[in-house]
Amino acid sequence: MTTETDSAAPPLEPRVDTGTHFMLGDHAVAEAALAADLDFFGGYPITPSTEIAERLAHRLPRVGGKFVQMEDELGSMASIIGASLAGGRAMTATSGPGFSLMMENIGLAAMMEVPVVVVDVMRASPSTGLPTMLGQADVLQARWGSHGDYGIIAYSPASPQECFSLTIMAFNAADRYRVPVFLMMDEAVAHMTERVVIPPASEIVRVERKGPDKPPGEERFLPFKPGEDLVPPMAHAGEGYKVHFTGLTHDERGYPALNVPTHESLVRRLVDKIRLNADKIKMYNEYLVNDAEVMVVSFGSTSRSAFSAVHEARARGIKAGHLRLITIWPFPESRIRRIIKMGNVKKFIVPEINLGQMRREVERVTSLPVIGINSAGGRMITPDEILEVIAK
Repeated sequence: MTTETDSAAPPLEPRVDTGTHFMLGDHAVAEAALAADLDFFGGYPITPSTEIAERLAHRLPRVGGKFVQMEDELGSMASIIGASLAGGRAMTATSGPGFSLMMENIGLAAMMEVPVVVVDVMRASPSTGLPTMLGQADVLQARWGSHGDYGIIAYSPASPQECFSLTIMAFNAADRYRVPVFLMMDEAVAHMTERVVIPPASEIVRVERKGPDKPPGEERFLPFKPGEDLVPPMAHAGEGYKVHFTGLTHDERGYPALNVPTHESLVRRLVDKIRLNADKIKMYNEYLVNDAEVMVVSFGSTSRSAFSAVHEARARGIKAGHLRLITIWPFPESRIRRIIKMGNVKKFIVPEINLGQMRREVERVTSLPVIGINSAGGRMITPDEILEVIAK
């Protein structure tokens, strides 16, 4: 599947396939990456994300990009870090077992502040699990999978259309904050076929990386000196700047500085550049929240069942509401606290295709009862299951 093309050759087809399509969720991710100016994809086939790699293997070289099938997921993650450091927009796609293999290099990307996009199409787990069947049990791994403290961003689409829009947002967020950004899909959304509207190229927003404010050689450049937003400018290999990257604790020059004050300052900044910008990053949808006495909190494909259940509960006179998480990290705890302060909610319900990972986050921010509706994986949670718990 390894495919290369002469970068000097003119593109064979347009990057942006503008129009209305009937498209698989995985294919929507691939098309969005192309529309977001993806330069390099390094990946390894794994169900249920393989369709992303297959489509990009065909399309990416034909628009001037590079597709490389790596030997495994460790190499995949390392390759996209290198591509990003060279100035390219880089992405990989995987599922749970591959995601686990990527964790060490995800931590390296967080420490070196390398913007990359990682798509994890979740399946029933642990280990090999049910390779072709859905799960949602990687959400805590996305946040805490690599050792140490750091900040990340993770989106969770509920439709092929959101697969497209959130992939573009993921690239922009990665470049804006210099962090690894995850698209936490699940198998149901990845293999769902629905209408996807792709806008003209002129309407697709691209956030440029913040570069150095002085030319190379004019003054001493500190590649890890942050701005007011806590994000340092990024100089790329080949631009003439002296930049040193290391996974060790480093000072603003990028060189190892193995002492407690430097480590404290660096790690707090890695966390705070996401934490203090959380209100700008967080995204969610609300349905009938203001007077709700029962609040359903969901993400991904489970949100489709949750919406139907809440809609039916209202038809039966039950004051139910729905908070759908689009950004699962950072978690929108401030919004949940504001909902609680309204004084109407008596309990929360969290349906998810795992045994209670996101429920723990809701429990962390409230003393109200939090009821989980859980499946270990392999099947959707139905609207009737959620409705039954709402009605009780």
